[in-house]
Amino acid sequence: MKFLYERTILSNGLRVLSQKIPGIKSVSVGIFIGAGSRYEPPKIAGISHFIEHMLFKGTTQRPKPQMISEEIESVGGILNASTDKEVTIFYTKAGGNHFVKSLDVLMDMIQNPIFLPEEIERERSVILEELSMTYDQPDALADLLIDQALWPSQPMGTDVGGTRETVNSITKAHLTDYHANQYVPSNIVIAVAGDVEHDYLLREINSRMSIYDQPRKFEIEPVKQAYSNTVSVELNEKPTEQTHFCLAFNGVAFTNVDSYALDMLSTVLGEGMTSRLFLEVRENLGLAYDIHSSSIHYSDCGATVIGCGSDSAKVDLTIAAILRELRETKIHVSARELSRAIEYSIGRLHLRMEDTRAVMIWLGAQEILKGDIITVDEIESKLRSITTEDLRVASENYIDFGMSRLSVVGPHSDKHEFEQLLSSII
Repeated sequence: MKFLYERTILSNGLRVLSQKIPGIKSVSVGIFIGAGSRYEPPKIAGISHFIEHMLFKGTTQRPKPQMISEEIESVGGILNASTDKEVTIFYTKAGGNHFVKSLDVLMDMIQNPIFLPEEIERERSVILEELSMTYDQPDALADLLIDQALWPSQPMGTDVGGTRETVNSITKAHLTDYHANQYVPSNIVIAVAGDVEHDYLLREINSRMSIYDQPRKFEIEPVKQAYSNTVSVELNEKPTEQTHFCLAFNGVAFTNVDSYALDMLSTVLGEGMTSRLFLEVRENLGLAYDIHSSSIHYSDCGATVIGCGSDSAKVDLTIAAILRELRETKIHVSARELSRAIEYSIGRLHLRMEDTRAVMIWLGAQEILKGDIITVDEIESKLRSITTEDLRVASENYIDFGMSRLSVVGPHSDKHEFEQLLSSII
């Protein structure tokens, strides 16, 4: 599918992007806000996520929560939202004939929340349960702890949902102030994908616009990475059957030219059933059921993260096997492995782009985070230009064993044994 998107900046600073896809019956609408856990003062950590929840709890036009969800679900549509470290997104996917309804509901939610005190308290309880659910899931907790290991004592390493203490401290005044300062037009992107004309989209947006631009109060705190030349282990002792862990290394921002080589290195290592870690750790050694790798990029930092669950009695063998495979990438990555990684990544990307929701997110996320759109064809060209030497250099430069980060959740009480294991390969 060719990327023929259109982009308009409204007079109030709000950005609108659309990709017309003729013949597709669905339309996906997304509203992206430059608000996430990185923007939050430590005392109210989790407020971006709290507001995401509250915008479903009533507006001036739809004062009851069910009035919001019912409008979309009654036509078979999907209404959802998510909060990350640097962005919050609210989106719908529904039949194209319900596009106006979808846009109207989302813009009402964004512009006209009422923050009723009784709903705030009810949702506070829901969010606390959500935090408890994360803490009870070993793999999710390992993911949370690896962020703390990578970016300690700063918003970048804090759970997007905050802590029980900070969630309990958030007041209505905090919510209304944060919303008023972050949900401003210059910090909002509306992206639409489906059989919708761009001019029609602009008219519908302008007819519903009721907010005006003002300077943002909350900005991203620059990341402070732990550059000390030592390994770091975050350990949470739990009586689990398996030990879940994440092994991570500092990466790069999404604008860094090395990001593409790191993406392909991660694919070679742990994406798919023919990746190195899957073949060695699962198929050859039988040490794990699930093992995977991901390359993560933010506006000024990133990471390569390997996640795994293993028999607690054999977790040292599992980590050692992973370290051996990582060391091997510094020596050699074959042309065949690289070709597989490139074709795998391009193929998966093309499959995703057949979904209007994926196209909408592709447009909106890039615009809100980078202010620029890289097309699928441009990505394909960049990936096909990567060489095996690029991967070897990326591994040498960014898989730094002396700065490895490990999070461990399982029946272990001494993190020193894991520190020794990591140090043994330096």
